[in-house]
Amino acid sequence: MNTPYEVIHDAGSHLIKSWTRGVPFDDNSRQQLRNIARMPFIHKWVAAMPDVHLGKGATIGSVIPTLGAVIPAAVGVDLGCGMMAVKTSLTAAQLPDSLGAMRSQIEKRVPHGRSADLRGGRDTGSWGRAPDEVMTAWEPLRAGFERLCEKHPFLKNTNNLCHLGTLGTGNHFVEICLDESDAVWVMLHSGSRGVGNRIGTHFIEAAKKDMERWFISLPDKDLAYIPEGSENFSAYIRAVSWAQDFARVNRELMMANTLSAMREVMKVNFIVDVEAVNCHHNYISQEHHYGKDVWVTRKGAVSARLGEMGIIPGSMGAKSFIVRGLGNEESFCSCSHGAGRVMSRTEAKRRVTLAEHIKATEGVECRKDADVIDETPSAYKPIDQVMAAQADLVEIVHTLKQVVCVKG
Repeated sequence: MNTPYEVIHDAGSHLIKSWTRGVPFDDNSRQQLRNIARMPFIHKWVAAMPDVHLGKGATIGSVIPTLGAVIPAAVGVDLGCGMMAVKTSLTAAQLPDSLGAMRSQIEKRVPHGRSADLRGGRDTGSWGRAPDEVMTAWEPLRAGFERLCEKHPFLKNTNNLCHLGTLGTGNHFVEICLDESDAVWVMLHSGSRGVGNRIGTHFIEAAKKDMERWFISLPDKDLAYIPEGSENFSAYIRAVSWAQDFARVNRELMMANTLSAMREVMKVNFIVDVEAVNCHHNYISQEHHYGKDVWVTRKGAVSARLGEMGIIPGSMGAKSFIVRGLGNEESFCSCSHGAGRVMSRTEAKRRVTLAEHIKATEGVECRKDADVIDETPSAYKPIDQVMAAQADLVEIVHTLKQVVCVKG
């Protein structure tokens, strides 16, 4: 029987089903997946999405169902990282001829990037004093955070409130896009920022210490796990759940501020709730698959249950997609979270010239300097190939092309 996925099966290991036909799939990523598949608590198999590439702890673009344990490094440190997109009532013809002012206004309204040398000043990627709308959004999160701080006092000193409604760095972005009908969309990508990073790091290290104390040998020390029923397990699930809520609210705040920035520049009112999607792609969820209630870790993967809407972005010069899940149980109802890297950040900066980056982002109002070359389009897999490889996981509802891209 010809399947849409490839199968990797080592003796004494669980299966790996990879939706990677027609897309690059390097040997290091394959080995990392093999290491995961050797863990005894995997439920059925590990699923690899077409954007699969090497990650720290676990392969990015992987779906890992487990029984009785979770692997904190498989979730990672950008807890709840994901996407949000809204379709507006605007059309391309209503956008200003020059989009520079709009990009500048979004950059003013949404803190982004990170100040490397603060010298007593605040990080430009955070709030100095959180505005009223951030304080209001923080209120439903506050009690949960205080409970976490009672258990983990170190969290009091993290960037938490001051990062709510901020973008960050790396592959996080805010974009204005046009769909196939020239309707204007706003799409953004971020997660739980500093506080999520600190939560993730703490539990990764705690799991590693437990493995050492219990003399448990692992194929990779980053696969240190927390058994269900242990004190760390309930603490981890509680902390991750809170961070995922933080990430969702973070995206909602950035979206509101981006739309306000657009209104300020355009002097036009418009409807913004025509269609909206807000989905995680770095997270853990308890779900029912193949007769069992299991923990599903999606590291760079999106839930794609039947009829569920999702977002699959390309690079900063490529198409992106609003998709509808097909509920493919063999992928544990999942799809890719993007195009997936084919070059590391260091390799991209070494191989891609500034002139090549400028040409690749032609027609997009965005940063065109050497500091964003690690995010240049050629550092990623061709998004059309990625979409073709997962045609049995999602259907395309809208195709988006960005005209403005804000990077940290």
